[in-house]
Order: sequence, then structure tokens, then C-alpha cells
Amino acid sequence: MQHNVLILDFGSQYTQLIARRVRELNIFCEIFPYNNIPTDLSSYKAVILSGSPFSVRAEDAPHPDLSQIRGKMPLLAVCYGAQYLAHFSGGEVAPSNIREYGRANLSFIKDDEAFFDEVALNSQVWMSHSDTIKQLPTGGVRLASTKDVENAAYRIEGESTYAIQFHPEVYHSVDGKQMLENFLVKIAEVPQNFTPNAFVDEIVAEMKEKIQGDKVVLGLSGGVDSTVAAVLLNKAIGENLYCIFVNNGLLRKNEFESVLNQYKGMGLNVKGVDASARFLNELAGVEDPETKRKIIGRVFIEVFDDEAHQIEDVKFLAQGTIYPDVIESVSVKGPSATIKSHHNVGGLPDFMKLKIVEPLRMLFKDEVRRVGKTLGIDDELLGRHPFPGPGLSIRILGDITPEKVRILQEVDYIFINGLKEHGLYDKVWQAGAILLPVNSVGVMGDERTYEKVVALRAVESTDGMTADWVHLPYDFLMKISNEIINKVKGVNRVVYDISSKPPATIEWE
Repeated sequence: MQHNVLILDFGSQYTQLIARRVRELNIFCEIFPYNNIPTDLSSYKAVILSGSPFSVRAEDAPHPDLSQIRGKMPLLAVCYGAQYLAHFSGGEVAPSNIREYGRANLSFIKDDEAFFDEVALNSQVWMSHSDTIKQLPTGGVRLASTKDVENAAYRIEGESTYAIQFHPEVYHSVDGKQMLENFLVKIAEVPQNFTPNAFVDEIVAEMKEKIQGDKVVLGLSGGVDSTVAAVLLNKAIGENLYCIFVNNGLLRKNEFESVLNQYKGMGLNVKGVDASARFLNELAGVEDPETKRKIIGRVFIEVFDDEAHQIEDVKFLAQGTIYPDVIESVSVKGPSATIKSHHNVGGLPDFMKLKIVEPLRMLFKDEVRRVGKTLGIDDELLGRHPFPGPGLSIRILGDITPEKVRILQEVDYIFINGLKEHGLYDKVWQAGAILLPVNSVGVMGDERTYEKVVALRAVESTDGMTADWVHLPYDFLMKISNEIINKVKGVNRVVYDISSKPPATIEWE
């Protein structure tokens, strides 16, 4: 990708949101840890420094080498980045006298500054820091203030270096996207050429060049990511793509048969493999969610290895890995702490002898959908809710048995079909049911019951990095609850999850 924006991650919970906002401007960007800066910066047009949970005054504070960046290309420093530039360049950073967290308004904006074009006085911004800049760095020019933060934004004379103590990437900063556009487009002059069509053309060419005439095996999951990856690769290498759709016994009700038929209707070369017994046997008695993920990842690889051996001269394994998977699976000192392992990230064991190809590795979920639309994939398939790679295993809290899988499949089927029938499915980003490891007392007819509790979960989101619970109508929840309890043997109580991410995650495990 040309005309990149480099984002250096100092461990902020908002770093991925910076990337999302930049991508929304049709500008390609990449995130790198502050201590792993690319050696070749020639393709980058601008650099953004993220925030951080660290204080610049701490001994273990992130301390990047910016010698090849500062003064040599446009630089935007956000929160920690702004304090870092001040602290190590002749300014002063000190603990805040008051808590600087939450909404604030720009009470002063310097006239005729390109960074604040089309940003009105009193524009709301989002603060999140315990230190504040008391004195600007050498050459610093104050650009904006709030009631409590005098140096809310500044630039450095003689450089295209800008710094802000607030977070433009979060929705609470009303004109944050405009500020990012002002910096990237007006100041750094980064071309806005990252579009779905451009991505398809570039990736197809890249895949042809990388794969040449070799064969590729791809695991289809029924989800958006692997489907778009398959269609992209099919466009690039055609009959040399061999797709395998594995039934791990943890799919949704009837999903193996229905999705397999759908794939064949798309002209893909697909083989269905029912390995459900193999997965469930391996998972028997396992309760820890990380262990479940690792077992499923291992068995997936073993199944793929078995199937790949039946295809002569396969050289590549394709995966539907997307950018959040990559980010969440990277762990360095400080930035991007591992949240959970992903079964399709991190390489293959030596015995497989296959090289990995990941055509979607640099895309967020909503970008994958836009690429899929460009490729002509059916809207119904592109609109499918995300479904975890480990399937229902991480929605069954505790150990997994065939009976628990049956119960959850039935509950999930009623919930998802209900959303579709009531016109709610497309208003929800992801929905599903969770089988809890507790029984509760109930009464059915004149008899006492002691059966399972299920939780329903529905969230709205853009890319899964943050999510809010959906306010589903009470009448709908009442109807679904009654239907589940009446039709699913083994369940006598239904609850609804009203947690947002953060602090919760979308899945329970």
C-alpha cells in the first residue's frame, strides 16, 4: 500500500480507533508498537503517536526513537504523544491538579490554523489523562485551550508537528474526524485513495504474484471474513483454490448443510468435512476458555493437514485473518496487551509445511464487508453477524457436552430467527446466546424444575473494538424468552446481557 500513515502504539485503549478514523477518510494506515518502528519509512506520508496508560514522568515510560520522523515528515502527537514531545523537548509536564477525564470544550482556538479549519469554538473534545502540559516545548505555539487545560493543542515552529492533549478518535470529540482530516489531507497532503475497488485490484495482483501457479487450501467458516477471502482468492487464482468447510460440532443449528450449499452456489470449489465428533472428544471435560481455543486451533490444523495431504502439491494455507485479530494477538512490552488468542493467527506448526496467505490481514470488519460488496457477494451473506472461530464452545461456559451443544443450538436458533422475523437482525451488529454453568429453580405446570439458565446478547458496533448493548423491545424479549422456555428442554430461565465493551467484551469467554 502506498501513501501510508504510520500509527505508533504506546498502549492506548484507543489506538485501534485512531486507525478506524483514518481509514474512514479513505487513507490507508498501519499500527506498529512504539519500540518496533519500521526501518523503511519511505512509503509513509505522516505519523501519528497514540495515547498511553503510562506517564511520561515515569522511569519505565515508552521512549521511542523519533530521529527519522520528527521534522522530516508531518507528525501528530495525541495525548501521551503530546506530553512526550513537550517533556523531552524543553517543555514541562506535571501531574494535573484536577482530574482531566471526560468531556471538555475548546474555549480558545487560534485563528487561521489549518489544523482547526471548520472546527467551531466550544467544540466538545474528550480528555483522558492524569498529567498535563504546564510549559510548551521549544518552538511550541499554543493552538487551543479548554477551561481547565491551557495547552490543549500546540504546534512546533519550523516543523509540521502538531500535538493535542485530547482524543480526536473517539465519538465524544465531535469534530475529531475533521481535525484528523485537516492534519492528514490539508497539512500532510496524504491522498485519499484507499477504496474497496483499489484494495481488490491491489490484493488480487499481490496474490497472483505471491502464489504464482501454486495451489492454496482455505478453511471456510460460513462467516463474512473467510467468504470474502475465498472470493478474492478465487478471483486471483481460480481453480487452484481448494476450500474446506469443517463442521466442528459447534456451529449453529443446520449451519453446516445450509452454508455448504450456499458456497457451492457461488462457484467455489468446496469440500465439506464433518469432524464434529473429533472436536467434541478433544474438548470433553475442558472448562478453561483459553484451553478451548487452543484445542480448537490445534484440531483445525490437524484436520486441515489431513485434508491438504489429499490434494497434490498444495503450497499455501489461506486464512480469513483480519486486522483486529492481528492487533489483539500481538503482545509487546506495554502496547497491545494480548486480550485473547485467535485460532487463525500466529503461524503454523512446522509439520504442516504450508506457507500462510492472508488477503484480509490489514482490513477491519466493516472494510471486509465493503470489499465483499465490491466483489458482488450477496448482501444476506455479507450482513451475517460475526460468529467466533471457536463457535459455541466459548458460549458454553464450563465443560462441553453434546447435550449442552444441542440446548444452545436450539436457543440460538430461536433468538436469531426471532431477530430476523421482527426486522431487528440488521439493526444488530452481533447477537447470540450463552449457556451459563448454573441451574435455577423454576415451576412448569405443577412441578418444580431445576434447569439451565441462558443469557441473550445483542450489541451494536462498527468493528467490534467497542460495542454497546442493544435496547431490544421488551415485547420482543418477552416473546423470545417464552418461546425458549417452552420449546427448549433443559432451560427454565432467560436473562439479557446489558454490558458494553469496554469494560466487558462481546463474548463471555
